[in-house]
Amino acid sequence: MNFPQSELLDNLPEQFFASLVAKVNAQVAAGVDVINLGQGNPDKPTPDYIIEATQDEVTKPGNHKYAQFRGQPDFKQAAAKFYAEKYHAQFDSEKEVAVLGGSKIGLVELPWALMNPGDLFLLPDPGYPDYLSGAALGRVNFETVPLKEENNFLPDLKSIPEATAKKAKFFYINYPNNPTGAVATKEFYEELVAWAKKYNVGIISDFAYGAIGFDGKAPISFMETPGAKEVGIEFYTFSKTFNMAGWRLAFAVGNADIIGAINLIQDHLFVSVFPALQEAGIKALQDPRRDAEIATIVGRYEERRDAFLDAAAKIGWRAIKPGGTFYVLMTVPDGYTSGEFADLLLANAGVALADANGFGAQGEGYVRIGLLVEPERLVEAVERIGKLNIKF
Repeated sequence: MNFPQSELLDNLPEQFFASLVAKVNAQVAAGVDVINLGQGNPDKPTPDYIIEATQDEVTKPGNHKYAQFRGQPDFKQAAAKFYAEKYHAQFDSEKEVAVLGGSKIGLVELPWALMNPGDLFLLPDPGYPDYLSGAALGRVNFETVPLKEENNFLPDLKSIPEATAKKAKFFYINYPNNPTGAVATKEFYEELVAWAKKYNVGIISDFAYGAIGFDGKAPISFMETPGAKEVGIEFYTFSKTFNMAGWRLAFAVGNADIIGAINLIQDHLFVSVFPALQEAGIKALQDPRRDAEIATIVGRYEERRDAFLDAAAKIGWRAIKPGGTFYVLMTVPDGYTSGEFADLLLANAGVALADANGFGAQGEGYVRIGLLVEPERLVEAVERIGKLNIKF
């Protein structure tokens, strides 16, 4: 018997990262020493204090039961307190906080919860590929807003056609930005709140890299902006801040209507997150060692960034210096598409990069570097590329 998949699955976009992994694995299987700079997975372990807290919580029989449907109250209180401390933004922990099994879930399920088939939402280009998965699963329409180097990879809100702005229901933003490494400014967020109010558009801020800012500048949260809670929400994940990517723990804060809809759809999809993980999350957010651990993680990425940029400059390879994230956007030399250049480096130098065209049409002309190996391997990767005598 054959059981064909649904039309809904047929319409899903290609999983960009899965195809990238397949290419890398093929080279590794052939015996190539691949330096993988295409990944977005933190390479260091979760801090010890979080692991120790989790080990303790896992042994407690009370944590072996189903979690409360909308998350444990103490976890939501900890999330609200974290935002109050770090970003001076106040939230009602019961009405304005949602618990998530990773922020990807929230980003993809949001169109199901808050949009109807045929509704329009706006997506950044380049942007996180799984935003498109939410559009496909929700059967909603989307239009892209270009992020251009000449505008520091911030959307030019004035260039969005009036008719599009009036029709749009939500607008996804992501700063610090994947794949560009750009950071948002206070002025941009103020302009965005005013634009959202003018056109009645909800703002969905993906703050996945919220802890990772360079050169002594901490990234700002959209929720720091006056009026932000009126117009939108923000997703915050433990994956990058605490090297907890595989743990699948996150939360959202903001507008009570949007949070309520997310909570309702999750009532039907999940029974929240394993209680022991929520207790570990509380420890991550509240332990006195938190800020020192975050500083160590950020310092490591900044050291790697600087090592890579110095090496790239020696071979004339132009970088877009990131203000945050653990990525560096690099320009592609003349005569190549982004995909051709990435394939060339993998095949001839054993260096894997992410073709930035996989993040949207505006990514063409760039490749994304992940700062997720030690400085020595980053420098070695550049040296291998330099031996190809490419004219940058």
